[in-house]
Amino acid sequence: MSAPEIPQSCHVFCNDALGRDDATTLSEKIRRRELSITELTRAAIARAQAAQPLIHGVASANYDQAIQTASKLDAATQAGSQPLFQGVPTFIKDNTNVTGLATRQGSLAVPEVPASDTSPFARQLLAQGFLCLGKSTLPEFGFNATTEPAHGPATRNPWNLAYSSGASSGGSAALVAAGVVPIAHANDGGGSIRIPAACCGLVGLKPTRGRLIDNEAAASLPINIISEGVVTRSVRDTANFLEQAEAFYRNPKLPPVGKIEGPSRRALKIGLVLDSINGHKTDDITRQTVEETALRLEKLGHYIEPVPVPVHSAFPDDFALYWALLAFGIRANGKKLLHPDFDKQNTDGLTNGLDKMFRRQFWRLPAALWRLKRSWHDYAHAMAGFDAVLTPVLGHTTPTLGHLSPDVPFETLFERLRHYVSFTPLANATGAPAISIPMGHTPDQLPVSVQFMGRHGDERTLLEIAYTLEANHPWPLLCDSDRHNITTEDQNLKDSLTNPV
Repeated sequence: MSAPEIPQSCHVFCNDALGRDDATTLSEKIRRRELSITELTRAAIARAQAAQPLIHGVASANYDQAIQTASKLDAATQAGSQPLFQGVPTFIKDNTNVTGLATRQGSLAVPEVPASDTSPFARQLLAQGFLCLGKSTLPEFGFNATTEPAHGPATRNPWNLAYSSGASSGGSAALVAAGVVPIAHANDGGGSIRIPAACCGLVGLKPTRGRLIDNEAAASLPINIISEGVVTRSVRDTANFLEQAEAFYRNPKLPPVGKIEGPSRRALKIGLVLDSINGHKTDDITRQTVEETALRLEKLGHYIEPVPVPVHSAFPDDFALYWALLAFGIRANGKKLLHPDFDKQNTDGLTNGLDKMFRRQFWRLPAALWRLKRSWHDYAHAMAGFDAVLTPVLGHTTPTLGHLSPDVPFETLFERLRHYVSFTPLANATGAPAISIPMGHTPDQLPVSVQFMGRHGDERTLLEIAYTLEANHPWPLLCDSDRHNITTEDQNLKDSLTNPV
């Protein structure tokens, strides 16, 4: 009998300036003058160029400008005077404007025209000192749960290149998991921070609605379901990012998050949900991972209690209609919303199918909007007796590429998405914070993650739980497993792995 085939994967961790450090450690090394920003930037660019032929996580690059900026920062930086993440390399998702870079929204319908300004949230992120290397990939307009654009190569999961990296922040998640950068921008309108974090074994926090600065599109929605954030390999990077973002802008309507440096000693009451309201049963591996996480928390002194999903039974259909409304709005008003040269003839099968679905069901919208707005109150009432709720992130483990492709017939694709994306949208509609944390692996060594949802404004408790689990059950980096080998003809990638960490 032949030996089982080892999954092909891709990582670029090596003994360069980045090493296997998180963003917090790298920033400390920069402040102590152990690293220059220029050498860190060059290392990240080399890793990006090596990984790109396999994972396809970069939508557009800004490498020459990044090196010039790094050199200027090295010349100007004085110890102790810079922002926390000064010089740490990152990517910004390609639905967010950065001056001089095109914002294609993952779509062939949007022309490749450099942006004339930087979006409000990107300013909040870059004010922390991050150095933007370029744009990361996403599916068209962020509608899909896999990053497989119809007009270009799929963004592949670094843990196993035959599988999806999730979406819509799939490019950012793939780049962070593969070791290209330690932290990258993500945003979330139905799970788009938490889903790719779950697929790629990362920490992904969707903050409370209004916690961070909204981009223009989010602020104009009838119900703002979009939150900005990052994907990271460590809890402290997410916590430090949130603290620094709050220093730039703090919403006075929300309690401050402040600095969070580790677990809390409080005994928490945590609700447990295993199956979603849409009637699909969670698959065995995902269910087992959630149950094992609950047992770990009980052994650590926390109280776990099964709870029903705190939402009206019409929620899945209501959220799907709202999702379709967004596609309708883009196809109908793309020239005004995105660019005068927007061409709706070039939108993909999922966008087109959602648009048609909305046109058939638009008469349902007033009642659906009323119920979606009401979900905030229903959720807050249900959470009154709990510190957090533990759920799966997704209805089943990460699918292979092609399963959710926009080329799949719409009715089939839509049903697959409803089965897969069955837990994350509730936090978007209600505005609640939620976090994805890697807690297991499939037999193919793909990460399996769990979700914690919190009370409005209480990111602190979610991060404290994440710190607890990170300390009790630390998740591996991709480079930690000897099962992950790279077979490629790309010489840059081979060179970058000559001296693995």
